[in-house]
Amino acid sequence: MKIDLTDSTASKINKALVQGRRAIGTPAVGMVLTLVIVTDEENAYDALKAANEASREHPSRTLVVIRRVSRSPRDRTKSRLDAEVRVGAEAGTGETVVLRLYGEVVDHADSVVLPLLLPDAPVVVWWPVNSPLDPAKDPLGALAQRRVTDTYAAEAPVRELNARADAYAPGDTDLSWTRITPWRSMLAAALDQVVCDVSAVEVEGEEFNPSCELLAMWLADRLNVPVRRSQSSGPGLTAVRMETTCGPIVLDRADGSLATLSIEGQPDRAVALKRRDTSELIAEELRRLDPDDTYASALRYGVDRLNTSSDESSDETSAPARTAVKVAAKAPSKAPAKAPAKKAAAKTGTSAPAKKAASK
Repeated sequence: MKIDLTDSTASKINKALVQGRRAIGTPAVGMVLTLVIVTDEENAYDALKAANEASREHPSRTLVVIRRVSRSPRDRTKSRLDAEVRVGAEAGTGETVVLRLYGEVVDHADSVVLPLLLPDAPVVVWWPVNSPLDPAKDPLGALAQRRVTDTYAAEAPVRELNARADAYAPGDTDLSWTRITPWRSMLAAALDQVVCDVSAVEVEGEEFNPSCELLAMWLADRLNVPVRRSQSSGPGLTAVRMETTCGPIVLDRADGSLATLSIEGQPDRAVALKRRDTSELIAEELRRLDPDDTYASALRYGVDRLNTSSDESSDETSAPARTAVKVAAKAPSKAPAKAPAKKAAAKTGTSAPAKKAASK
């Protein structure tokens, strides 16, 4: 059921929601949260489609805020609110209200959204495009427990990551971080299968894909080893190579759907690492409403501390870079301390017979 309201108010929109629920025979409100989508007219359809698919797992009231640009100075001084109320099959398992703001009310979207929020329910704000530099200080972001952005949609994704690190507040998250959840799970599981120390890592992926930088920063922060960021033709992340004392561990995904996990001394295994749709990413973010401390730690590690040169190898990383990685990592492992010792022992063992022969 769809109800169109022209030059409306928040009170009329609430009455239309009640009317729509009664018309379809579900007067009770069974939604668990309010999802606010802040977008433009061009991206509204795709964002709303993803939210409706995610509502099958998380029934929610979806408020789509579209700021319309007034063409003439006279129109900019007039405030108008047009709404489109959808309930039933057209709104997934929840309710949808599309809000189009004109004139001066564009700068006061929070006052329009506030009366439409579900009482005593969490609020999540999602910016598919054109997200603010500081989501927590945005008027709409201040209403939410979770604020979802997507640096992949930015013009300069790597520079956007630096801005996100400077303005991070508990509750902020990024869909570029959500995209690498299967990769992080698979790499952690691979390291659990062997007893060895990691000495260097290489992350390979597209040039303008912030998920590659986030995965590299996560590995550098957790393993406390030098991480090199290299480029490929994609799609997305293509490979992660870890040099260990037991041999290389490689997770390679060339086609964007099926990956191969290679561990020294074990047969290669095929792993499903399909690139997920936006609806799956949003559904994953709605499962947890507490701050993501792991994302915060990886984000604050810093893109500038990664070795992004495609010509240098991880073994030729300078000593100052290694020292900087070791000092700044928040969750150091025992790998950096053991690996050099083992290498030194190996060198001593091979050179000792030669020295004895020379003395004799």
